[in-house]
Amino acid sequence: MTDIFVDAKGLACPMPIVRAKKAIDSLQSGQIMELHTTDKGSMNDFQAWVRQTNHELIEAKEDNGVFKFIVKKG
Repeated sequence: MTDIFVDAKGLACPMPIVRAKKAIDSLQSGQIMELHTTDKGSMNDFQAWVRQTNHELIEAKEDNGVFKFIVKKG
């Protein structure tokens, strides 16, 4: 169960990360954000972004050209 859903499909880098940061900033520690994007670079971008923050990447997968990320706020 996610606490916030971010639809960043159709947005080019760096907008999915910008949207993700804005969304996760609104959450409490331990809450879950789900983000969907179609940006091809997002798989690398998100893993790097999560490493630089105190958040936890629970899931990162591609489904039919849509990249889906589930991140737990640190």
